Amino acid sequence: MRKIAVIGSNSFSGSDFIDLLLQDPDNEVLGISRSAEKSPLFLPYRRRNSPRFSFRQLDLNSHHDEIISLFDSFGPEYIINFAAQSEVAPSWLHPGQWFQTNAVALAELVHQLKDREYLKRYVHISSPEIYGSCSGIVTESAPYNPSTPYAASKAAADMCLLAYFRQYNFPVVLVRATNVYGAHQQLFKIIPKAVIRIRAGQKIDLHGGGAAIKSYIHIRDVSRGELAAMLHGKSGDIFHLSPDGGISIHNLVSLICNETGVRFTEAVRMAPERPGQDAAYVIDSSRARRELGWRPVVSLEDGLREVIGWIDGNWETISRLEHEYIHAP
Repeated sequence: MRKIAVIGSNSFSGSDFIDLLLQDPDNEVLGISRSAEKSPLFLPYRRRNSPRFSFRQLDLNSHHDEIISLFDSFGPEYIINFAAQSEVAPSWLHPGQWFQTNAVALAELVHQLKDREYLKRYVHISSPEIYGSCSGIVTESAPYNPSTPYAASKAAADMCLLAYFRQYNFPVVLVRATNVYGAHQQLFKIIPKAVIRIRAGQKIDLHGGGAAIKSYIHIRDVSRGELAAMLHGKSGDIFHLSPDGGISIHNLVSLICNETGVRFTEAVRMAPERPGQDAAYVIDSSRARRELGWRPVVSLEDGLREVIGWIDGNWETISRLEHEYIHAP
């Protein structure tokens, strides 16, 4: 059996990655998250009821010793870390919490893991936010230019990990994917939130008129890329995962309106731009396509239909849930 530990297993990206892993009967998976497991509505792997998956509720910030002890008992060949304070705008309000989770706790973890002989590969989920505004051809060697506390904390983590790679040959691979989406995502994210507001007859706030350019990529395409990086990446590698181009928030919401049968002008209202919003968020993923044989296969239109179908199919439950961001320290 291939033993794999997933930190941040309750996250949208972490749970989809686990769902992909459990398709392979040779994988035994340990999930770790600071929160209790959610329902299958948000954790697709739970529908499998797999005996090859186990879960422990532990927080990197306060259960460091317990996590290391658990790893020593489980002996994972692979560790994939999705855990992070990941929202951009709230990082301006609580920057210390973002650095604690995204950089300080990570530094303590890697310092212990560098001596564990069972570890073959540590995959860290980074972010293109570290580059600041991304336009043109942004490759893995682009300079760091973070424009928010969130981005700065992720950049600090990456620099720490690469320092441990250079000093101790720590087996790290960094993955930076653009804007992920899909069924089971947190309801406050732009795509599910827009669908929910349309179905509820509410307006969608279009910050800055929706001028910001984003690169939306389906979560399963990203999970496949992360798995390829885990299995075939080399220590010190950095891979971008991105679609072929970007789309403005304005045009994204327009697509959602078309798919749900509402007029764009009746569904939106203009709102001020968020502080630190990058004008563009487009990166080059040629290296992953060339070295890992990876490419995205889910079109944005098909992915949006999937999200709409997921929300409509679970509307009785979803309509009663909060779809605004609530900060958890």
